[in-house]
Amino acid sequence: MALEILAPCGGMDSLVAAVRCGANAVYLGMKDFNARRNADNFDEQSLREAIQYAHARGVKVYVTINTLVSDTEMSRAHQAVSTAMQCGADAFIVQDLGLAKMMRECFPEAKLHASTQCSVNTPDGFRALADDGFARAVIPREMSLDEIKEIRRSTDMELEIFVHGALCMCVSGQCYLSGMLGERSGNRGLCAQPCRLSFSADNSGSCDLSLKDLSLIQHIQEIDGAGVISLKIEGRMKRPEYVAAAVTACKKAIGGAYSSEDETVLKSVFSRSGFTDGYFTGKRKDMFGTRQKEDVVSAAGVLKDLSHLYDNENPLLPIDLDFTCKAGQPVVLRASAGGKTAEATAGVPEQAIHKPMTVESVTARLSKFGGTQFYAARIRIDLDEGLIVPASVINALRRTVCEKLSENDAPSFTEKVYTPPRPRAKSGRPYFTARFENAAQIPDRHPFRRIFLPVWASDEDFIRSGAGAELPRGLFGAEERLKKRLAQLKAVGVTTALASNLGAYQTAEALGFEVYGDFGLNLFNSESARQFHAPILSFELTLEQANRINAHGTGIIGYGKVPLMLARSCPVKNRIGCEKCGKSGALTDRKGYKFPVKCSSYPCVEILNPLPIYLGDRLDEVRTDFIHFYFTDEEKGDITRLVNMYNNGEKPQGNYTRGLYYRGVK
Repeated sequence: MALEILAPCGGMDSLVAAVRCGANAVYLGMKDFNARRNADNFDEQSLREAIQYAHARGVKVYVTINTLVSDTEMSRAHQAVSTAMQCGADAFIVQDLGLAKMMRECFPEAKLHASTQCSVNTPDGFRALADDGFARAVIPREMSLDEIKEIRRSTDMELEIFVHGALCMCVSGQCYLSGMLGERSGNRGLCAQPCRLSFSADNSGSCDLSLKDLSLIQHIQEIDGAGVISLKIEGRMKRPEYVAAAVTACKKAIGGAYSSEDETVLKSVFSRSGFTDGYFTGKRKDMFGTRQKEDVVSAAGVLKDLSHLYDNENPLLPIDLDFTCKAGQPVVLRASAGGKTAEATAGVPEQAIHKPMTVESVTARLSKFGGTQFYAARIRIDLDEGLIVPASVINALRRTVCEKLSENDAPSFTEKVYTPPRPRAKSGRPYFTARFENAAQIPDRHPFRRIFLPVWASDEDFIRSGAGAELPRGLFGAEERLKKRLAQLKAVGVTTALASNLGAYQTAEALGFEVYGDFGLNLFNSESARQFHAPILSFELTLEQANRINAHGTGIIGYGKVPLMLARSCPVKNRIGCEKCGKSGALTDRKGYKFPVKCSSYPCVEILNPLPIYLGDRLDEVRTDFIHFYFTDEEKGDITRLVNMYNNGEKPQGNYTRGLYYRGVK
C-alpha cells in the first residue's frame, strides 16, 4: 500500500494548501468536540464545501471528534457525526471510548480511527482497539522504531504515525496540567500549553517541560518498512505555508529526494530550537527546546516562497476519456477518474467542407485540462472520416464531464436514534478504596475495601497486605515484562489489578485477574464507564457530572496529589541528572509551587499536583459508589489521621485543593 500523507487543516486555506501540494488525506475538526477548538474549524456548510473540494481531487477527509464527551453532550455529538456523515466524511478520529461505542451502534458504516489520545501503547492495547471496531490507530509519539515494529506484528489494523509537528511532554491523553491549573483541558480541546512556561528542576527558571518539535521526515523509508501506512503532520493551529512546506517535504522524502535544505526550510517556518527524533531513535538526551527569537525571525524569509507552492491548481487525478463521433449520431464523451464515471453529449456532427477532424486534433483538444485537478491518462477516439465538430463544443463536453466528476455523490449510511442514559439514582455513603506508594504506608486497621500497590512492590508486601496490583499507565515496550510480573503475583495469590490503560486492562484480564478501571482511562460518560469494572472516573469531571454517571460501581479520586502528566522523557534527569535527584525530584513553576516528579522501574515518570485533593468534609455530596485515596508521599501516621478526618467529615488542614470537582473544565 502506498504511503498516505495526512495533512492538518484548521481552515479552508490550509486545506487548499495541503491538497495542492499533494496530500492524500486531510484531517479537520468541526466547531465542537475536536482537540483544536481554537482553530478556525468548520461548520456544516464549510465542511460540505471542504469535503466536496477534497473528494473532487481524490483526497480523503477525516473528521476529528477526538475529545471527551459528557453525558449531556452525547446527543450533540450524535448530531455532529450525523452531519459529517451527510457531508461525506471518510473516517472519524476518536478518543472517547464511550463516543466510539455510540458511533458503532448508531452509525455502523462510520470508519473509526483511534486517536493518539486513547493512550494505547502496547500490542494488547492495539488488539483491544481492533476488537472495539477501530479500523486504524494513531501510534503514540513516544514510541521507538522497534516498538512500532512490535505493534505491527501484533495487529492487522492500519497504523498512522506523527512525522512532523509539535511534541508534547506528556503522553497524549494523560495530561491534566492545563485543566487543573486553568480549567482548559487538553482532553477537551482547549489546552493552554502551560508546559511551555517555566517549570524548573533546578530553580533556575528553565522550561524543563518544553520539548523541541518532532520531525521524522528523514526516517520515512524506515517508517514505511515498519508497516505504517499514514504519515501524519501535526498543525491544525498553524498557517497554510507551514502545511504546504510539511506536505512538500513528505512527498520529497517518499521519493527519496528530501535534503538538508528542505529541513532548513521546515525549521525556518516553525520550530522550537530545532527538531528531535529522540523517541523514534531511542536517543532522548537532546529533546528539550523552546521557541526562540531566531525561530520567529527566520519564518519571515520563507513564508512568501512557500505560499507560491499552492498558488495554482495541481493536476492530481488521471482521467480516461472515450470520444465517439459518428455520422448521423450525437457526439458522446465518456470519462472516468477516481473510481467515478461521467458522460456528456452534443449534437450530430456535420460533414467537413474544408478540413475534417482527425484523431490527433481531437486528442489535442481533449487534453487541455489546465486549471483543473485532472490530467489526461488515456484518450480513445472513435471517429468517422470527414466530420467536423466546433472546438467550442468539444471544450464544453470536456468541461461538463470534469464538472460531473467533481460532484460529490450523496452518501448512503445507516443512522439510528441515540437515547441518552438517565442519571443513576444513588444513595448511601461511599465506601473507601486506596492505592499506596509502598506497603509501609498501609495502616494496621484500615477501612479500605480494596487496596493496591504498584506492580513492582515486593511479593512479600503483596502477601502481607492482601493488596492488588496497580499497573503502569506507560508500558512502551514493557508488555512482556508486565505479563511475567503478573504471572509471579498470581502465583503468590494476588487476584486483583487496577489498570489506567486499555492495553494493561486487557493484559491483566486475559491472565485471569479481576481488573478495575483507573483514572487514566479517562472515563467521562456513562457509555465509557460501562465498559470497565467498578471504574474510577476522570477527575476532570465535576462532582455533579460524576454523580450522574449511570454505570455500575463507579468511584472518584477523593484524596491525593493526582498525577498531572505521564512523561517518557524525565525533565529532572535531563536538567540535573538522576544522582542529584535521588528519586525526590520536583519542578518549580513561576509561582513557586513544587510539582513532585515520581519515577519508577517502568518506562515513564509522573508529575504530581503540588496540593492534594481533599473532600473529607464534602462526602455527603458524593453519590458515586466509592471514593479512592491516592496516597503518594504520606507517612503511615498521616494516612491514619486522614482516614479519621474523612470518617468524621472534618474540615481540611493546611494547603489543599478541591480539584476540578466544583470548577470543571471547559
